[in-house]
Amino acid sequence: MMKEFKDFIAKGNVMDMAVGIIIGAAFTAIVSSLVADLINPIIGLFTGGIDFTNKYAVLSGEVAAGSSLEAAREAGASVFAYGSFIMAVINFLIIAWVVFMLVKSVNKVKAAAEAPKEEAPAADPGPSEKDILLQIRDALAK
Repeated sequence: MMKEFKDFIAKGNVMDMAVGIIIGAAFTAIVSSLVADLINPIIGLFTGGIDFTNKYAVLSGEVAAGSSLEAAREAGASVFAYGSFIMAVINFLIIAWVVFMLVKSVNKVKAAAEAPKEEAPAADPGPSEKDILLQIRDALAK
């Protein structure tokens, strides 16, 4: 059983998946920073300075007006954090778009590598040596 497990782990697919998960985790940090540090301020310009990350509705409990989402959660209030959800959707869309473009590029490269090489059309080689000798023989016979 241990040998089967080692064989399973050593297969390329499992190693590729592990590398993909590690890179995906690192990529998520980059996308989160992109959204929080670059996209949110731009959205804030168009929405009058609204920051979606701290937008929530109190479902039950007491929360001081204007407190942050984290402060509301620490106070024990039940909150509907729609701003966090909006940011998660934006993160997902950005990640999905980048992954789509990456897969599209990889598939294009893979298709180019697997495409059969088009052979140049063979030039008309003309008559063979045997044909020429037969023509000479026939001409001499006349």
